[in-house]
Amino acid sequence: MATEKTDIVIIGGGIAGCIAAISLIDSYQVTLVDKLLEPTERIGESLAPASQRILKQLDLLEDLENQVGTLYQKNVGMQSYWGSDQVHLVDDLRNPDGFVKNLNRQAFESYLRKAVEARGVHCLWGSKLHSSSYENSHWQVQLRASDDPLHTQTISASFVIDASGRQSHFAKSLGIKRQVEDKLVACWVTLPNTKTNTMSTISASENGWWYSAVVPNDKRIVAFHTDADLIAKSELKSTASFLKLAQNTTAISEILKEHEHSIIFQGTVAANSTKLEQVAGQQWVALGDAALSFDPLSSQGMFNAMASAMQLRVLLLEFGFTAELQKNYTEQINQIWQHYLKHKSIFYQAETRWKTAAFWERRQ
Repeated sequence: MATEKTDIVIIGGGIAGCIAAISLIDSYQVTLVDKLLEPTERIGESLAPASQRILKQLDLLEDLENQVGTLYQKNVGMQSYWGSDQVHLVDDLRNPDGFVKNLNRQAFESYLRKAVEARGVHCLWGSKLHSSSYENSHWQVQLRASDDPLHTQTISASFVIDASGRQSHFAKSLGIKRQVEDKLVACWVTLPNTKTNTMSTISASENGWWYSAVVPNDKRIVAFHTDADLIAKSELKSTASFLKLAQNTTAISEILKEHEHSIIFQGTVAANSTKLEQVAGQQWVALGDAALSFDPLSSQGMFNAMASAMQLRVLLLEFGFTAELQKNYTEQINQIWQHYLKHKSIFYQAETRWKTAAFWERRQ
């Protein structure tokens, strides 16, 4: 099979990969690869208000805002039970960028994919990285069809962007490891929402913290965050065990009780803070969760992916595929990581009710 040539190949068609592709297509030939034929349902729906500046810059905001109610809904604020049994209300009324958007995450990723295709990016959905090699100043990237391992193709690219999420498939294939800060996981369910109060809720508990948000189509997400070694795996596997975990957290158990028989248990996913030990190399970089994965408490994962993609574009246009790009990009990512760790520590230390409980003691 003939080798396809491109300037930049992006491994991963999630938010980071799509934003990078859209931002770069006017200056480079871009190929975007993702192992999934279609995005799947996943947790992670709070789009920080500052993200809207990026969407506007890429001419994506107007079409998005026309889909209020189906693709997103405005989140007027957060009810916080953090550091106290008394509720504390946090709103975005004074935020110059407007409200948090609570996304239908699957629909939002589909929206970005359609935008990528419309802008002329060559998309290979249902293809995954098999191997890669560097020769004659180009990366030879071998792909396999997700549903047919015998179907392969090779892409020759001047530059590779690893946007494959926490798995960082490309970087991992080069032998690069991840620095892991903690063992946080998120166990989550979905259920109907009939409450008129659509504010999100965050509530700390002895073994972790809870989060609830209303998303489009009258649906609610509820998630419990804890360390993987603190609760038996059997307790994170069913609706019944999820309800049992929530029984001592009043704000959350009241939400769950209303639709107890309509709860759909979605599973448990990694939610820990991790950093790729090397985020850039010879004619490649890692982007979004592939470079840095954030604790959901920060609500910054999607924004960081988008902002880093835009900053990468600036560096590519200034330095091209050079060692200078590698140096500057690495410095920027390291600064973001140090800033993030500092703020994460401040947030967790604000909760002092269970200082001797393992989950909180680890974060003091």
